[in-house]
Amino acid sequence: MQSRTPAARTGRPRSAAADAAILAATRAALVELGWSKLTLGDVATRAGVAKTTLYRRWAGKNELVVDAVAELFDELELPDRGSLAADVEGVVLQFAAILARPEAKSGLMAVVAESTRDAALRARIRGSIVERQMRLVLEGRARAQRRGELALEGDPAEAARTGELIFDMVAGAVVHRTLVSGNQADEEWVRGFTRVLLLGLTAPSA
Repeated sequence: MQSRTPAARTGRPRSAAADAAILAATRAALVELGWSKLTLGDVATRAGVAKTTLYRRWAGKNELVVDAVAELFDELELPDRGSLAADVEGVVLQFAAILARPEAKSGLMAVVAESTRDAALRARIRGSIVERQMRLVLEGRARAQRRGELALEGDPAEAARTGELIFDMVAGAVVHRTLVSGNQADEEWVRGFTRVLLLGLTAPSA
């Protein structure tokens, strides 16, 4: 579902405070009830708004949960630890910590499962989570290039493809580790993952 432009929206303008309350209430409901028992009515009651307010903003439960979980990933920051490897380790540890939160676990797994038969929902997940967090790859790569750790790319299209591949490798590995296999992405695992990501499988062991 495509969001309408502000010019096309009718009625009163959206309230940022109401949006924030609704998304926070959604995350609280995910923690207490889980995705399957969460209802828009419950979220509206927790947020102190009318149920119709939710429907004016979100098409349904899936879209609401995507946006509520997306806000968690907006907390991610790329630390400046002095080297590309240390920076990667820092952001991966943050990512794993967010995925360990119950609202992220139940919400993300549920909407990903629902998106397998809903193209519009897949697009929303990509726009709200994946594309918003691609900034971390771009920022980290640019910083490493300034340090001289990575070469500058001459072809913008190739650079974009490489950035997407890096994001897929990091996100895929951490999501699988924490949500699929159920193992902890601790500092030892993150160091090993970063070494393989940056140096490849044929690099000598440290």
